Amino acid sequence: MRKKRNFGSMMVTVALLAIIGGVVYLYNSAMFERDKPTIEIENSGYWNLRAPLKIKIDDASGLLSYKVTLLSGTETFVLSDEQFAAPQGTQLLEIETPKRAYALKSKEVKIMVEAKDASKWNFLAGNESSREITLKVDKKRPYVATIAASYRIMKGGSAVVIFKAEDDNMEEFYVESNFGKRFIAQPFYKEGYYVTLLAWPVTEDKPFAAYITAKDSAGNIGKVKVPVIPYNKSYKVSKINLSDSFLNGKVSELAYAYGVEDDADLISRFKFVNEEMRKNNEDVIHNITSKVSDTMISSFPLNKMYPLKNGQVVAQFGDHRIYSYQGEVISEAYHVGIDLASNAMSPIKTQNPAVVAYAEENGIYGNMPVLYHGLGLYTIYGHCSSMMVKEGDSLSSNSTVAKTGLSGYAMGDHLHFGVLVQGIEVRPQEWMDQDWIRKSITDPMRQARKLINQR
Repeated sequence: MRKKRNFGSMMVTVALLAIIGGVVYLYNSAMFERDKPTIEIENSGYWNLRAPLKIKIDDASGLLSYKVTLLSGTETFVLSDEQFAAPQGTQLLEIETPKRAYALKSKEVKIMVEAKDASKWNFLAGNESSREITLKVDKKRPYVATIAASYRIMKGGSAVVIFKAEDDNMEEFYVESNFGKRFIAQPFYKEGYYVTLLAWPVTEDKPFAAYITAKDSAGNIGKVKVPVIPYNKSYKVSKINLSDSFLNGKVSELAYAYGVEDDADLISRFKFVNEEMRKNNEDVIHNITSKVSDTMISSFPLNKMYPLKNGQVVAQFGDHRIYSYQGEVISEAYHVGIDLASNAMSPIKTQNPAVVAYAEENGIYGNMPVLYHGLGLYTIYGHCSSMMVKEGDSLSSNSTVAKTGLSGYAMGDHLHFGVLVQGIEVRPQEWMDQDWIRKSITDPMRQARKLINQR
């Protein structure tokens, strides 16, 4: 009897262990996972009924079905309804709205997404989930219109455009050139109006074009072309033969100072200075000069810029320099400013109010103050022997900025004078011409104010 009782107890224990093991197996088995499908609906809270709905549905055990429904008042549109014969992985959906839904007059709609997985949990019924979001309907494109602009823009040069951009649900607006540069616009004169300077890089050969684009939160886009005529100016090409004495002089001096090994050959030294070092220094300049104020302006009065009294132009803007050594082309560069020379250590002055954005040494440019004049317009002063300003200083017209010199990659005492519009080097000659400033910049802004007042 005692043996039978022991055997019976053992069998009960084995049965309990089997049940426990089965429960543990079911609890941990992927076939019996208990998590509901996850549903993500990409949205901004607005919808124009035209842009595809982007939905992501995922589940560990795979999906057996999903359904997407649009609800508007008493109307219902099944946008997608899928049943799978075998469990499916992650579903990334871009669902188009049926054309008959475009005519909906509702100010908002609901999107319902339902999904079921392939799990054996819940007595083999699997897990189900649903998600509902409400979207405000906005089918109206943002209003965009040009108010005034410069008549033309020259290759390597600048222009201005004033425009209106308006939408109740505005997300962003910008002016973008066909070279991929986005220009940041600054508020102008009255609410809803904006102004920006434009620039055509001297290195870009195809004709300039720019478009004002506005996007709202629903995905509607308004777009107009800036009515400025491109003028494709030709620039000088200089073929320069490098001598050993030149390469062993300033080039090697700079190369050694900035980390090139002492045993590097002459060509490696020159390529480092002319390419790698130049790029790093210009990256610094472009970063500094890409910033634009967001304060409203009504005008942009400027005096012509001529920073060096009695300065003679010794090198022009846009000069494409092709360098050869012993008959072989080894490098190239563009001169993106003008060089002015006068007496040694001559004072450099600004003819316009400015804020000092930078005043440090910058590689090939040597000691280099950078001034911000507003509206994304900057001036730089390279190769200075000494700087009379520091970053953050506010300068009035006729302030002394620095003195000319030989710092950086300079062979003789001179000033490298550069002008930049939102990080793009432009022709200083334009900004040194009062008549050009009036016709191309201040007159369009004056005309814009007049037209805005008439509205």
